Amino acid sequence: MARVKIWSPDETDDPVIQDIFAWVTEMEGDVPNHFTVEMNFPEYLKAKLGSTKVLWQMGELSLPEIQHVGILVSRANACSYCTAAFCTILNYGLGTEEDYVADLARQGIEVVDEGRLRTILEFALKANVGGAEITDRDVDGLRTIGLTDKGIVQLVHLVSDFSSYNRLNLALQTDYDYRDKWREAAFSWTNDGSQPPGDNTRGLPAT
Repeated sequence: MARVKIWSPDETDDPVIQDIFAWVTEMEGDVPNHFTVEMNFPEYLKAKLGSTKVLWQMGELSLPEIQHVGILVSRANACSYCTAAFCTILNYGLGTEEDYVADLARQGIEVVDEGRLRTILEFALKANVGGAEITDRDVDGLRTIGLTDKGIVQLVHLVSDFSSYNRLNLALQTDYDYRDKWREAAFSWTNDGSQPPGDNTRGLPAT
C-alpha cells in the first residue's frame, strides 16, 4: 500500500496537470498511480513531468529508444512499477509487438541486436551504476552511432530521470496498477496472495 495519498485525477482542475494527464493517457491508456502520487507536490509534478516531456520530445533519441532505456534502467534498479510503465508505453503507446516487449523485460539487453540501440543501452546501464564508470571510449561510442553532444547529454539525463522515478515509486511503495505480465517477465513475480493483482486491462486493445 502506498505510503502517501494516491489522489484521483479528478481532484485537480489545474490545466497544466490535466494536459500532463492527457499526454500519459494517450501513451498508457489511463493515468497511472505514479502520477497521482506526484499530485502530493503539484508544483513539482508540473516541473518534473514537464522536464520529462522535453527529454522525450526534443532530443536525438527516438521514443522507442527512450522506452528501451527506461525498461532496462528500471529493471536494473529492481523497480517493477516503472519497468511495467515503460513496457506499457513501448507496447500500447508505440505499438511494439507484445512478445518482444516481454522478452526485453525478461532477458534485458541480450534480446537487442540492432547496433545503435545496443550501444545506447550499454551506455545507459553503465551510467546507471555510476557516472564515474563512464570512459572516453564509451562517449566516443555514442558519437560513432550518430549522437552529438546534445544527444549524449540527453541520454545521461534520461538515466537520471528514470532512476529518480524508480526511487520515488520504490520508497513510497506506489500501488502497482499495470498488467502483471510485465512484472512476471522482468522479476518472476507470482500472485502468492501477498500483493494485490495489477490492472490486467491496462494497455490492452479496446474490444
